[in-house]
Amino acid sequence: MSSGQPSDRSEPEEARLIRASDRVFREDESEDEEDDDEDDEEEAAAEGVEEKDARSRPSPSACRRMKSRAKRGSRSESAADVAAPSARSAARESLFSWLRNRSVRRGPLVDPARDNFRTMTRLYSSMSPARDSMNLSTQTHGAVFNLEYSPDGSVLTVACEQTEVLLFDPVSSKHIKTLVEAHEDCVNNIRFLDNRLFATCSDDTTIALWDLRKLNSKVCSLHGHASWVKNIEYDTHTRLLVTSGFDGNVITWDTNRFTEDGCPHKKFFHTRYLMRMRLTPDCSKMLISTSSGYLLILHDLDLTQSLEVGSYRILRARRTPLSTEGSSTGARTPGSRHGNDSKAHPHREGLSPRNSLEVLTPEIPGERDRGNCITSLQLHPKGWATLLRCSSNMDDQEWTCVYEFQEGAPPRLPISPRCSLRLTHYIEEANVGRGYIKELCFSPDGRLICSPYGYGVRLLAFDEHCAELEECVPERTALLREVRSIYSHSDVVLTSKFSPTHCQLASGCLSGRVALYQPHF
Repeated sequence: MSSGQPSDRSEPEEARLIRASDRVFREDESEDEEDDDEDDEEEAAAEGVEEKDARSRPSPSACRRMKSRAKRGSRSESAADVAAPSARSAARESLFSWLRNRSVRRGPLVDPARDNFRTMTRLYSSMSPARDSMNLSTQTHGAVFNLEYSPDGSVLTVACEQTEVLLFDPVSSKHIKTLVEAHEDCVNNIRFLDNRLFATCSDDTTIALWDLRKLNSKVCSLHGHASWVKNIEYDTHTRLLVTSGFDGNVITWDTNRFTEDGCPHKKFFHTRYLMRMRLTPDCSKMLISTSSGYLLILHDLDLTQSLEVGSYRILRARRTPLSTEGSSTGARTPGSRHGNDSKAHPHREGLSPRNSLEVLTPEIPGERDRGNCITSLQLHPKGWATLLRCSSNMDDQEWTCVYEFQEGAPPRLPISPRCSLRLTHYIEEANVGRGYIKELCFSPDGRLICSPYGYGVRLLAFDEHCAELEECVPERTALLREVRSIYSHSDVVLTSKFSPTHCQLASGCLSGRVALYQPHF
C-alpha cells in the first residue's frame, strides 16, 4: 500500500536540483558564518591577552589539555570534511549544468530577459497618474496634438494647438521653457534629430529647427509645402529630414547643409489623401497611410531619388486587399521568423528595384464591405510590425490593428514582392471625440501598446504574458489583451508617448492637460 508520499524517483528533476542547491548554499553560508565567528573570537582573544595580566593566563597543564582536545576533534572531523566537499561539488555541477542548459534553451526560469520583463510588466501594470502631473497643465495653449521625448529622456516637448511648444523636465515635472509663437498656426508634430536638435511642423505650412542650447530663436525655418504639414521623420543614415503634409507631398530636407535661410530640399513622393508617413527603424521602408484606406509601402528605400508615381486612378486599379484568412494559414518554414504565403503578396510597382511600391488595402474587422480611414500610423521599435488606428467612413467605429511584416517566398522577378502585411491583432476602441486623430504608440521594447481610449489610455499587449510579438504570433487574428486602463483626463485624449529611458508614460488631451504616469506601489 502506498503511503501517499511521493518518492524521490517520481520527484521532478528541477525541484530536486533546486532543493539541492538551496541545501548547498545554506551549508556554504553556515560555514562562512562559522569562519567569521572564529575570526571574531581569535581577534577578541588576541586583544584580551594583551589586556590581561599574568595572573589571568592559563597554566601550562591547561594549555596541554586544550591542545589534546583540539587534536582529537580534528581527527573526528577529517572524515566528514573529506566526504562533504565531494557531495557539494557534485550537487553544484549538476545544478549549474542544468541551469546552463536551461539558459541555452531560453528556459522560463533563468532567462534574464524574461525575468526582467516580468518585472517591467508588473511596473506597467501598476501605472498611475503622477502627483506632479497637474504642473503640466497647458490649458491656456489649446489642445495637445503631439508629445515627444528627447532620446535621452531628459526633456518632454508638447505640441499645442495655439501656436506654442512647451518643454518640461519629465522627472521633476517642472516647466523648462515655452516657445511663444513657435509657428503662426497650430503645431502638429515634433521630432528630435539628436539629444539637442529637434524639428516642429505646423498648419502654417512650415517646419522649424530648434536647438535646446539656444531656445530664444529658431535655428531656421523650412518652406516647401503648400498645405498643412502633419508629420516629420528623420533618416539617421543620410541625415535627411523627411516631412509630409495634406498637400500630398513627401519632401526631403538636407540638414547637412542647412543655414539660417533654410536647407536644400526636393519633393520625393506625391499621393492624394495622404494622412501619415513613417520610416522603419532601419530606414529601409517608408509607409504612407491615406484617408481613403490605402497603405503604401516603399521598399528598399533610397531617399536620394525622387519618385514619379502615376495618378490616383492607377494606384486604385492596382490595389490588392490583404486577406487575413489566406495569410493566416501560411506554413512556417524552419529558420524563418515569419510565415510564407504566395497569396499574401500584393502587386508591387516601381521604376527600379529601389523604391519599389506596394499598395495595400488593410482589412479591418467588421468593415469588410465598408471603407475606412487610416488616421494614425506607428511602427514597431524593431521593425516587426505596423500599428494602425482606423475609423469607418461613417466615423461611427474605431479600431487599433497590428499588422506583421511577413517575409515572402524567393522572388521570381527583381520587382516581385518580398514583404507583405498580415493582420495579427486588433481591438475596437471607444468612438469618442469624432473627427480628431488619436496618436498611439509602442513601448520602447515593443511589447506594449498605449492607445488613447476616451478620457484615458489603455495599455495593450499581444497575449496575457506580455510576450514579444515574434513569440506569440497567432495562426488566426486575435484580440489584443488589455493590461490596464487609466482615466485621468476631463476631455478626450488625443496623443500618448512612452519615455525611451524611464518607466514613464505621458498623454495629452483636447482641453490642453498633459498627464504623466508612473508605477505606484
